[in-house]
Amino acid sequence: MRGPAAGAAALALSLLLAGCGGSGPVQPLPPADAAYQLTILHLNDHHSNLQPRAATVQLDDGAGRRIPVAMEVGGFARVAGALDELAAAAGPNVLKLHAGDALTGTLYFERAGSAGEADAALMDVACFDAFTLGNHEFDKGDSTLKGFLDRLAAGRCPVPVLSANTRFGAASALHESRAPGMVQPSVVLRRSGQDIGIVGVTVAYKTRVSSAPDPGTQFEDEATAVQREIDRLSARGIDKIIVLSHVGHEAELRLAERLRGVDVIVGGDSHTLLGPPAMAQAGLGTPTGAYPARTRNADGQPVCVVQAAEFSQVLGELRVRFDARGNVLDCSGTAHVLVGETMRVDGQPPAPALAQQLAASRAATGFLRVTQPSAAALAALAPFEARVADFARTPVAVVPEELCARRVPGGPGSLDHGRSSAACNALGHVDQHGGDIQQLVAQAYLDVARLRYGGADVALQHGGGVRTPLLGTVTAEQIIGVLPFGNTLWRLDVSGAELKGMLEDGIEAVWGPGGSTGPYPYAAGLRFAVDVTRPRGARISELQLHDPASDRWGALDEKRMYRLFVPQYTARGGDRNLTLAGVPPERRLDIGVLDADLLLDWIALQPRDTATGLPLLARRPTSRYSTQQFTDH
Repeated sequence: MRGPAAGAAALALSLLLAGCGGSGPVQPLPPADAAYQLTILHLNDHHSNLQPRAATVQLDDGAGRRIPVAMEVGGFARVAGALDELAAAAGPNVLKLHAGDALTGTLYFERAGSAGEADAALMDVACFDAFTLGNHEFDKGDSTLKGFLDRLAAGRCPVPVLSANTRFGAASALHESRAPGMVQPSVVLRRSGQDIGIVGVTVAYKTRVSSAPDPGTQFEDEATAVQREIDRLSARGIDKIIVLSHVGHEAELRLAERLRGVDVIVGGDSHTLLGPPAMAQAGLGTPTGAYPARTRNADGQPVCVVQAAEFSQVLGELRVRFDARGNVLDCSGTAHVLVGETMRVDGQPPAPALAQQLAASRAATGFLRVTQPSAAALAALAPFEARVADFARTPVAVVPEELCARRVPGGPGSLDHGRSSAACNALGHVDQHGGDIQQLVAQAYLDVARLRYGGADVALQHGGGVRTPLLGTVTAEQIIGVLPFGNTLWRLDVSGAELKGMLEDGIEAVWGPGGSTGPYPYAAGLRFAVDVTRPRGARISELQLHDPASDRWGALDEKRMYRLFVPQYTARGGDRNLTLAGVPPERRLDIGVLDADLLLDWIALQPRDTATGLPLLARRPTSRYSTQQFTDH
């Protein structure tokens, strides 16, 4: 029933939809000739995360106690295996969809071949039915994106690439005159005699300001472009419409309410975990809401909205039933967290009785899905694994004087003094200003943010996130060891007062109750004095901001807004950074680039050593260190 529903019909649909639980039993089918069931398997934001990750999951030991259990989670080969298994079980009416941001985030993106080559090879094995462009597909410009799309098109399973609101510039390699049909606004797929329209959409503002599309490439208002395409499909008699969206979960809920004729939104961009509260009890993070989310479109008809978290760890399975007129009757499903079968407790395989209890607890969650990696995907991944390993052994820089590692400034006997080498401990500037390598990492963030990611005024790196000093000929593996936690970078719009609060949070997290050395703040573009003997909120003073145009330092304006570049962990409030945790969503942008990868890019831009030809890494002038004065007694 397209258009406004009659009152009785709308009430009946409302009651039916409200009665359908996110992962509960499917409601009884109406007569067989009046209902059509479609299964949608979906992934988003895998961000070149092709390898599995180690994770700790809280499971019941059979005696009512939750204990930490180490297991393997995700990996693209496991995604491909789950796609095969779930598609085979679902029957003929299956769609496999990817909601964007396949690229950028690990060394597999650029260090295992041409940009996106490894992702294209693995996506070809997965054999998606449609893929929408995310903002990170544009991180290296339109020409690099075309190379990635060429690989997708040349595989055994070419995937339609969608974006209704992207208009490639006249000089773009993806302009219609050079790449006709390579990116389409929509595609129509047929399942069991029924046509399903799939419309793609790419987040507009974020792609313009935080990625690197060609200057002439434009992004239309999302709702305007999508509605135009839905209207075109509806005019052809297509009454089942899926929007394959990369605009973020909250924005997708709002988008659904603005659109006429939409039935399902399969989303991405915000990395949103949906599912039961038990996910949080298992230590997987707090879900934003139930899977699927439900709302209504501008016609008053039900719309099912889903996302599948991030990084090749979750695969969504959405079941949608349509009536004979193409309206949604109900939807249900599961966000499957893909795990390996092997479990360890305290580093050891559990005893047989405990293993049986833990396996039962794992199965009882309903969302932890034991999945074997696809053999075909593992074979496709193998050559790229070898290339990443080769790259890790590659010399990437020369460091003539040790870049000292010190989490916290201070003289002999201070909190972190013993961590540095004897040579570094003999250097007075480390006692007064802190670690060289910590400061260098913050500077790298700021420099690259200004070159590629929409600019920044300040960058922040906590001392504990930078793990090792550097000296001599340095390999890529050593650089990765400097930043081993796999953080991606975010850009936040913050006030000067919030910048001060961020620094005060870091000092409190070190010297306050239960403190540790890791949260000490290292900033680039900002310098200050620290006096830890003063009360909380008054330990940071003499804040000055660097103006790159004049190369001068000036007072920080607490009322002005600034752009801050910061690791995801800290942006989300890690290390008790309550100020940054409180920055609202509209002032956050997930840049998505991996910290170690960004550091490698920055190193490649440094002046060359004449003897080796490698980039030369030197200490920054102490006038650029963020801690200019330090008092701890």
